[in-house]
Amino acid sequence: MTAATDVAPEASGAESAGPKPLTAGDRPRLAQFLVYVFVLVPCVALVAAVPFAWGWGLGWVDVGLAAFFYVFSGLGVTVGFHRLFTHGSFKSNWPVRATLAIAGMTSLQGPVITWVADHRRHHAYSDREGDPHSPWRFGSTPGALAKGFWHAHMGWLFDRSMTNEERFAPDLHKEERLVRLNKLFPLWTLLSLVLPAVLGGLLTWSWWGALTGFFWAGLVRASLLHHITWSVNSICHMIGERPFKSRDKASNFWPLAIVSFGESWHNSHHADPTCARHGVLRGQLDISARVIWFFEKVGWAWKVRWPNDKRLARIAVTDYKG
Repeated sequence: MTAATDVAPEASGAESAGPKPLTAGDRPRLAQFLVYVFVLVPCVALVAAVPFAWGWGLGWVDVGLAAFFYVFSGLGVTVGFHRLFTHGSFKSNWPVRATLAIAGMTSLQGPVITWVADHRRHHAYSDREGDPHSPWRFGSTPGALAKGFWHAHMGWLFDRSMTNEERFAPDLHKEERLVRLNKLFPLWTLLSLVLPAVLGGLLTWSWWGALTGFFWAGLVRASLLHHITWSVNSICHMIGERPFKSRDKASNFWPLAIVSFGESWHNSHHADPTCARHGVLRGQLDISARVIWFFEKVGWAWKVRWPNDKRLARIAVTDYKG
């Protein structure tokens, strides 16, 4: 299956004379301001993390809380936002869908439907005109690639134009319960920052523990996850191996495999977008796929699109020597 067939179908019928526009106007000024806040403030915290740890120390409570919220929100993005909601790699019941949607929104990467629309648009136009975050947008000279890297990594987030959700995620807009969760994105964002502080304070029984919990498991955790997710958009379209056929420059970049929960096996994913496992070759660790495997074993997931010899043979580069 190619990436083009992986996005939601365009609107059809008498009311549509053709594909709906790629974008749906500009983001409101307040929303644009909040994008800057929730992208840049965690970045500042990440930069301050080293001197903060050196001067005041980093306790095990902070490490434990940061690791928990990183895994919770990260798997919400990779298993939920990406493999379930964007690509339909498996089916699940509503409690699992709701939990994954909320977990993904605690990553501070936007509402679930907005994220899905952006990503489906990326697949439909990957590394071509219309891709919201291709590093090849400005050309292939060193200067153009440096500019493109910035754009793909985080610069595209500051573009006020919004991907048309009615074109790229009409199926999700029809799911009323999901739409309600989507509208509560500010609440999930608040909880993502407040809960680490509350737990840090309770576990250490101190205001200082609340402050460090907010800093490490709230801001630093969010920024670290941001940059890992953004690295899949930037690095994994520039550097790495390409053992499978895809119509773009998506590559497998093994150094990010663990911290991205398997998302950096990006060439495999773009060659077969609906596959539930991205790390399909021997030795390719894919934590997200193992979570889906667990869900399937306990009856929380079904119709899982696992790789098989036929699927892999169809997309393999015949002369690849890995």
